[in-house]
Amino acid sequence: MSTVLILGATGSVGANITRTLAQRGWNIRALHRNPEAAAEQFQDLPAIDWRRGDMHQPGDATAAAQGCDVIVNATNPPGYRHWREIGLPMHREAIAAAKATGATLVFPANVYNYAPDSGENITETAPQQPVTDKGRVRVDMEQMLRQAADEGVQVILLRAGDFFGPGAGSSVLNFLIKPNQRIRKMAYLGPMNVRHSYAYLPDLAETFARLIERRDQLPRYADFQFAGQVMTGAELAQQVRQVSGEPAMKAGGFPWWLVHLVAPFNLTFKGLLEMRYLWDQPITLDNSKLVAELGEEPRTPMPNALTETLTAMHCLPGDEQTATA
Repeated sequence: MSTVLILGATGSVGANITRTLAQRGWNIRALHRNPEAAAEQFQDLPAIDWRRGDMHQPGDATAAAQGCDVIVNATNPPGYRHWREIGLPMHREAIAAAKATGATLVFPANVYNYAPDSGENITETAPQQPVTDKGRVRVDMEQMLRQAADEGVQVILLRAGDFFGPGAGSSVLNFLIKPNQRIRKMAYLGPMNVRHSYAYLPDLAETFARLIERRDQLPRYADFQFAGQVMTGAELAQQVRQVSGEPAMKAGGFPWWLVHLVAPFNLTFKGLLEMRYLWDQPITLDNSKLVAELGEEPRTPMPNALTETLTAMHCLPGDEQTATA
């Protein structure tokens, strides 16, 4: 039975990959500074082999990776803060672990690498010309992965848009819709007629799992794009109205003026403001290469995905935690 080391297992993407691989019979190992606290998030998966360690401590990831076939690097700095200072060193440690053990290294990528005018149906070979520091950090990360592949590490990279799903407390829907109350309005981050790409986390995790299990058939550097659910703000609002049973839900602009006021004093809001361009113009991904490899892209119908997500956010009628006022 194969063993995978999950780095960042308690994050939204890492947790979904952990659960999906566990359901498929993988031995799961995970690195965390506080394994006892982390294990509370996975009480239904008691077989996880938790290893105490810190991605900021050189060698901890390598020690945890001994005997593993695959390493998933789903680490991320909290919020939008200190990507270059925190994210890059953790990334180096993940690469070092893969080099030392011969494990396949798996990396969730995003669209920050692309310029605002990159357009729709971006392919894997499209130019990466980021306009933000976060985008430049992500480009640096991918260049490090390509170098690692040149040095013998097998790399699987899957790029996706904004994620959402159950248990994703930092997902895009938490910016658009207030949790723990009935949905009266949706504050959309861009023009309502601009198409945007959304990645439902269980579908994304299933895609990672299928690619990982085909790793022997993949090239040394295997990069793919996950198209996800693509829709305009108006289409998303209509879907939310139907799922929530709130036909009178209002959909309007996000209070960017407030973000401007707070950004000088809050790094998370400063980062959100920096990435606003992703909502002003369509940036979507071409999944042709992925479909050619897997035969399909796993995709839950949007009403089902929204129902699961909004239920987890306690926003649907009948939820005992839903506010009635």
